[in-house]
Amino acid sequence: MKSKSKSKRSKKSEEEEIDEEDYGIIVVHTDTPLLVDMDMRTAIPALEHLLGYNFHDQSLLIEALTHSSYTEAESYQRLEFVGDAVLGLALTNHIFLTYPTLDPGQLSSLRAANISTEKLARVAVRHNLYSYLRRNAPALDEKVREFSLAIRYDADEVPYDGTVKAPKVLADIVESIAAAVYVDCNFDLKVLWLVFRALLEPIVTLDTLQQQPVTMLFEYCQKHGRRVDIRHWKKGVKNIANVYVDGKMVGSGCSEQKEIAKLNAAKEALQKLLDSEPMSMDTDSQRFGGTQEEGAKQRLNELCSKNRWPKPFYKVEKEVGPAHEKLFMCSVQIGISNDIYVSSGDLKSRVKDAENSAASCLLNALLELNFA
Repeated sequence: MKSKSKSKRSKKSEEEEIDEEDYGIIVVHTDTPLLVDMDMRTAIPALEHLLGYNFHDQSLLIEALTHSSYTEAESYQRLEFVGDAVLGLALTNHIFLTYPTLDPGQLSSLRAANISTEKLARVAVRHNLYSYLRRNAPALDEKVREFSLAIRYDADEVPYDGTVKAPKVLADIVESIAAAVYVDCNFDLKVLWLVFRALLEPIVTLDTLQQQPVTMLFEYCQKHGRRVDIRHWKKGVKNIANVYVDGKMVGSGCSEQKEIAKLNAAKEALQKLLDSEPMSMDTDSQRFGGTQEEGAKQRLNELCSKNRWPKPFYKVEKEVGPAHEKLFMCSVQIGISNDIYVSSGDLKSRVKDAENSAASCLLNALLELNFA
């Protein structure tokens, strides 16, 4: 790493001292680090060098580096559409050949970990791709800057960190560049993978995936003979996930993204379990029958009547399986003051049971919020 000269300006904050080579943004000598658009004459050779690939049609790369806010030229949206699909297929081939014994569920998890918005956004930051993007979007610049700062200390091999929402534009750039290569090499998937694999490193492996908080939580509870249940509900635009072990809540997470809420809840639960081992799971304090689902609809109706809340509204969210073995998942929502509380239950063979499951989940959430 190059040595950094000291500035004679007033003392900067920690965020203002980031280095472009470390965190993938360009620092201009002002009081705030800014993301700067590069000229295409600089971008094309720089990216060809990064990829180790010379374009036959450089206009494809220019299009891949043009955001919709830059109205003077065609944006990357069509290429991003292709890139999303082709990267998924390339990763599918890779993990299928690398892990010949994995079942479809494990293969899907590995693929998802490698092409998630957050994973691709980290790739964009690591290789400074956003600085090459033609754009006219100051608000977007700020979001990218915040994400770059937030992940600056994270290890690259850790996927799905879940601590910050990744700007979609970063993943879009990676996908559009992938599509540009794919189209330029006459739709040769093998060539694309040979060119693009290095850019995506480190590839998430089965070993690193198994270190995820949710996976570790389930493995820990299975090993110790405990039952783990993760329940989701919504408050406005926020997703809330609660982790129950043997009926007792031991972790909670909140985020606009459902998966991030789940990850944060699993992290908290796992840490509590590890810190308090051996742990007593006393469920006697659970009111309304704890996580018991039988009669939950009636108890929720009684609670709403008691507090003069509107009646609960139930909805079938999902139906799976053949007609003779169909399973149902229901949601329930109620209004309290100006807020809407929504919760979904587990898959059940009868709609009535699915509604009871949803009601039970919502009752537990209300209990934790001291509404019940």
